[in-house]
Amino acid sequence: MAQKVLITAAASGIGREIARAFSSAGAAVFITDINTQALDTAQKEMPGLLIKMCDNSKRSDIEATVPAAIEALGGLDVLINNAGLSGPTAPVEQIDPDQWEAVMAIDLTGTFNVTRLAIPQLKKSAAGSIIIMSSLGGRFGYPNRSPYCVAKAGLIAFAKTLAIELGDYNIRANAIAPGAVGGERIENVLAGRAKVSGKSVDQERASMLAIQSLKRFVDPKDIASLCLFLTSDAGKSISGQVIPIDNDALKAS
Repeated sequence: MAQKVLITAAASGIGREIARAFSSAGAAVFITDINTQALDTAQKEMPGLLIKMCDNSKRSDIEATVPAAIEALGGLDVLINNAGLSGPTAPVEQIDPDQWEAVMAIDLTGTFNVTRLAIPQLKKSAAGSIIIMSSLGGRFGYPNRSPYCVAKAGLIAFAKTLAIELGDYNIRANAIAPGAVGGERIENVLAGRAKVSGKSVDQERASMLAIQSLKRFVDPKDIASLCLFLTSDAGKSISGQVIPIDNDALKAS
């Protein structure tokens, strides 16, 4: 039977690749995003894709969206919490508290609200699975990225807690921890680092790659493939884990 999949913030970037992978595998896929134009574009690219605008920082949006997704899909087998905000690049003492709270609202609280609403339906699935998108920063920390790193570390603890709570219902929960992923987002991060450090973007790129055994950015398609594996029958014994996909990053840069 085809999987019924809900993916947050999936109209572009990593989320879109995950949606494309599940759609190609025959799953029924419902995606959310704050960008309505990107949602429309994704739906044109992937016929049959179900879409709805949702701001993951707003509980009211989430409380309207998750039930709508479950109704449209006719149930739920897989939840992929991909929504997240990169946040500011600055030393702790220079970070605007409003920017800190914005990251927490989307990355942590938004993920909590989506998940709590999805759990009752996942309990009805024969093979429920939750994936939470963490980060290399959640494992090691990054300099000048404290809101992002704190949120991503919190998501690891959330995934581990979910795995313990939901194991009796045959629901797996895992966190994925990508390193530097190719695309527009990493270019913005590099620009932010260069502004803080006074180095060039190319110098910051070289520093980022220097801590990896494999000298390239992660392909978003590989993250999508990992999601497919973890939520398939092949991943049925994997739960409560933090799975790096970072070209063997040896520390945080």
